[in-house]
Amino acid sequence: MRRAYNLTRRVLPAIATCVTAMLRRGFFCGIAAVLIAAPAHAGETEPAGLATTRTDLDTKDLGRVEAITKPTGDFSKPEEFEQMQGGAGTSRKRVNQDAFSQFSANITFEEEGTFKLGNALFRKLWVSSPSSTQASDGLGPLFNARACQSCHLKDGRGHPPEGNPDATSMFLRLARQAETDEEKAAIAHKTALNFPDPTYGGQLQDLAVPGLAGEGKMAISYEEQPVTLADGTVVSLRKPTYSVTNLAQGPIDPRVTLSPRVTPQMIGLGLLEQIHPADILARADPDDKDGDGISGKASIVRDHKTGELTLGRFGWKASTPSIRRQSAEAFAGDIGISNPDVPNHWGDCTKAQEKCLAMPNGVQERLGDTEAPDPILDLVTFYSQNLAVPARRDVGKADVLAGKKVFYESGCASCHTPKFVTRRDAPNKAQSFQLIWPYTDLLLHDMGDGLADGQQVGDATGNEWRTAPLWGIGLTKRVNGHTFFLHDGRARNLVEAILWHGGEGQVARDRFAALSKTERDALVKFLESL
Repeated sequence: MRRAYNLTRRVLPAIATCVTAMLRRGFFCGIAAVLIAAPAHAGETEPAGLATTRTDLDTKDLGRVEAITKPTGDFSKPEEFEQMQGGAGTSRKRVNQDAFSQFSANITFEEEGTFKLGNALFRKLWVSSPSSTQASDGLGPLFNARACQSCHLKDGRGHPPEGNPDATSMFLRLARQAETDEEKAAIAHKTALNFPDPTYGGQLQDLAVPGLAGEGKMAISYEEQPVTLADGTVVSLRKPTYSVTNLAQGPIDPRVTLSPRVTPQMIGLGLLEQIHPADILARADPDDKDGDGISGKASIVRDHKTGELTLGRFGWKASTPSIRRQSAEAFAGDIGISNPDVPNHWGDCTKAQEKCLAMPNGVQERLGDTEAPDPILDLVTFYSQNLAVPARRDVGKADVLAGKKVFYESGCASCHTPKFVTRRDAPNKAQSFQLIWPYTDLLLHDMGDGLADGQQVGDATGNEWRTAPLWGIGLTKRVNGHTFFLHDGRARNLVEAILWHGGEGQVARDRFAALSKTERDALVKFLESL
């Protein structure tokens, strides 16, 4: 049922099992001994992006990393450095609506200027072509937002429309699985993730420039489903159903699935990018060989520039390997702005959308050959890499410590890995050798039929999602004014989010449902402190 990724089948089975099992129990198992027995494709050697050894560390540093990342068993007091969950870059600024928009505390003065330029471009409103503001035109022609900040509200979490016609921070992915031998080969060789709708492309865009109609409108209906916990408490979960109305060019292909996505928070992305692949792959156990019910799977993608295989880390299904690539795809897909990495001047317009393709684009030859030429993409990438993680709050409070104990004992930490030490050879010193507390393993997990979208994205099946980082989750209401969680915002609070867990998260979910109210409240207090 669950498809293992190819590389794992070539890793020495005994060592891989040992690493996975021992790391989960807090022991070191000679990661340096794990070797790939054969390349993923003929003629390929082990890519740096899938390295299974931490060659950035000497023996002494390996020992230090092993000791500091060992799961705790002492819940009587906070762990050392636990408050600084983003390492030395943690923001100690006053907690307010701008808590997710601060720059990393350890970047240089010169880099602060680069960050602010990137911030200005992140907030920049693009306009349709032709325009007198030639450095800002090129919007669409079809689009979901006019600026990055329009989707990533205050650099935080998006939300469902909730009765408001504005669906800017939530959209629908459109895709079908491979059907022909050629398509299946493209998926296997990782030159494609899936296949878009032939008319509407890979994403439903509800907005358009003057003279063109948007593709359609996302429609959501909810069905309330009561869940009774062990102590008799009844919690109502809302099950969403998605459809599209006002389609501009006929029906969507019946083979295509609709996958709703709210925009994720932006903090700590540069630190997640610098977690060494060896530390991620060591936790993968796609065949559940240790029998603990958790079978995390790495998302392996092909780097669009080098052609090498590497780890997917970003996006709800871990389909994107880098922040730069994520930014480039968002420019082209969400705003319709071409850039050096995704030079699509008409965004997501397909061959079937002739009127869209006939619209003018915003390329200015004197500025470059795309609508957002370098250094625009460089600056937005730097900004996205250096949004600071806020410091923890109330780490020493009794109820928070009690909730942390429940978090561990319920099995939440099996996927929401508390801490890592980033690679020493990170390109930017600010992200180098930092102890961070993201509470994610960056792996794909089967979350059960209840959360399934039925849409394959590369290695991710329709039931699988990347473990979402939990740092900053307790500030969602302060920053974004809501508490909607999960990939489509169906959960209206943290309790509902936990109760939606199925599949590999079912055991932890059931343990939560069996807790007393005091224990449940303590777990929520812990999550709110992150």
